[in-house]
Amino acid sequence: MVVVAGWGRAILLQLAHPAVAAAVHDHSSFRGSLLSSVRRMRATIRAMLSITFGDREAMITAAAAINAIHDRVHGHARVGAGQAYSAHDPELQRWVHATLIESIPLTYELLVGPLTLRERDRYCSEAAIMEPLLGMPTGWLPRDAAQLDAYMREMLTNGSIVVTDTSRALARAVLYPPRWYLAWPAFRAVQLLALGSLPPSIREAYGFDWRARDVRAFVRWTRLLRTSLRLLPPLARQWPVARRRLSSRARVAGNRRHPIPLR
Repeated sequence: MVVVAGWGRAILLQLAHPAVAAAVHDHSSFRGSLLSSVRRMRATIRAMLSITFGDREAMITAAAAINAIHDRVHGHARVGAGQAYSAHDPELQRWVHATLIESIPLTYELLVGPLTLRERDRYCSEAAIMEPLLGMPTGWLPRDAAQLDAYMREMLTNGSIVVTDTSRALARAVLYPPRWYLAWPAFRAVQLLALGSLPPSIREAYGFDWRARDVRAFVRWTRLLRTSLRLLPPLARQWPVARRRLSSRARVAGNRRHPIPLR
């Protein structure tokens, strides 16, 4: 469950794209109350779990709901010549996707444990299921860690990523929603993880201070979270639907090793 903490980093990277920032500004309730933020996060988690662990019907239903929302998201960014944007634009979809599949494994390694290159490659490959679900061209998304890393480097250096005033306002709304201090431990951890793991150039463009004391706090919190997670039972660390899927796979594997004899 803790990899959800990586969404803060991913969202800040997404908002660093002017077209994404404009789309969120024009069509999202990011700057609502703390309660609306929690509700939005719960809905996003439900969709994520359906696509990740659900059966074919659940995946298609979740994707259809996402596409229905995307149908309404189109307009023009208020920068430069007024770049047109659409939530169905494959270029923007790839950027949003890449920020997530980079941030989630990074968060896993910070708080849970190391991943092998083979595991990172498999994660990228399996995540490409989003192509048909969201109508992207075949072969559009990174299929391994090398492709993902190359794409992220290119995007961060080719001028596509420009932090605007809209980006900055939305980023602060994400990290510091109204009355965020009422859930201080959770938000403090998310704030430190998001800012501490951002590329320094993006963090500086946003104007966030990141001093030596922040680095020390980042180290303390990651150690605390990593230690706490190790003390928790799987019941408290894993999504229930993930445990059910793992149990199902284990039963299938056991049946393959010990097939029922034909009579």
